[in-house]
Amino acid sequence: MSDGLVKAYEASLPHYEQVRDAAVAQTTRLLGTTGLNIHHVTGRVKRPASLADKLRRKPGRYQTLADVTDLVAVRVITYFESDVAVVSRLIEDTFEVDWEHSIDKSKMHDPDRFGYMGVHYVVCPRPDAPEFSAFPGTPFEIQIRSILQHAWAEIEHDLGYKNREAVPREVRRRFYRLAGLLEMADEEFMALHRLSGDYAATLPERVRENPDSVFIDAQSMTHLLELPPVHELDEAVAAALNVPLLRGWPDPERPQRLASLLHYVGVHSVGALLGEARRQGPEIVRFAASLLPRLPRTWTPAGGARPGTSVVHYALLRACSNPSLEPRQILTMLDMSGVPSLPQLEQTVREAYAETMGSPRAG
Repeated sequence: MSDGLVKAYEASLPHYEQVRDAAVAQTTRLLGTTGLNIHHVTGRVKRPASLADKLRRKPGRYQTLADVTDLVAVRVITYFESDVAVVSRLIEDTFEVDWEHSIDKSKMHDPDRFGYMGVHYVVCPRPDAPEFSAFPGTPFEIQIRSILQHAWAEIEHDLGYKNREAVPREVRRRFYRLAGLLEMADEEFMALHRLSGDYAATLPERVRENPDSVFIDAQSMTHLLELPPVHELDEAVAAALNVPLLRGWPDPERPQRLASLLHYVGVHSVGALLGEARRQGPEIVRFAASLLPRLPRTWTPAGGARPGTSVVHYALLRACSNPSLEPRQILTMLDMSGVPSLPQLEQTVREAYAETMGSPRAG
């Protein structure tokens, strides 16, 4: 019987591979509707050797391939343990769940066991699932774990410890200690995630009410790019160059780079930046209007002025006017070396500064 099932399975592997691809596609599509940031979704088809081993270990249990519920499996790895529950609810709402063969392993472990705490569902897609129009009623397994649970499971599997009894007594205590650390880490990552969300939610009010208390970072910089005076100065620079101010510029790292520039020149709070922008606004626009036409290769391919251009030119102005700072450092942080060379860029910046301020600084 076992050999016959394995041979039948080998002959049907192309079918199960198609089921795997459909299962991954449907699960990925569903997860896309949640807004969750998922680490990855993968699928696998059981190897014939693994099936043969399973049949040997459980003789007489499986009469047909339909009795083996994990021939096809999809694995969903979340960043946070709390998202495992969100994905689980989505699976339960979307698929027909075979509860007899599904299991929440987190409810089975002893309190001192972190380990392999994923949720396993055996599901059948509903008839209206477009990905499964060619595979009606074909079941597959969905495994859901957090990334730390996944790391534990993979390492534990590599060590060959399939259950607690397999762990030598001499190393079991270390397993328990590590389990506690991982569980604490999962909880702390969830706390950080909540804090980050709270920070973003309260940022506009804190910038409005007490800007001096708000630190310059990527999130606050992203917010400031849409507000006066930064946005107004960006528009003024664009107008001086007779080009558009680009919207939705596809550079997610730009706010962090702008924050780093400001930290380098000694501006660490939103209040300080807003004050400096208001105080030096005219000089910033004149400096940009003098410098950028001298460096067309650094910005004209973008088709306009990038958001935050006024912040860049403020940082360059401050570096040129302060003997303890160097424009070269600003240019390096902007990754502008080679367009043209860094020494040429710095010389051009100093020339534009001298023209704008009327007081050249010795090179």
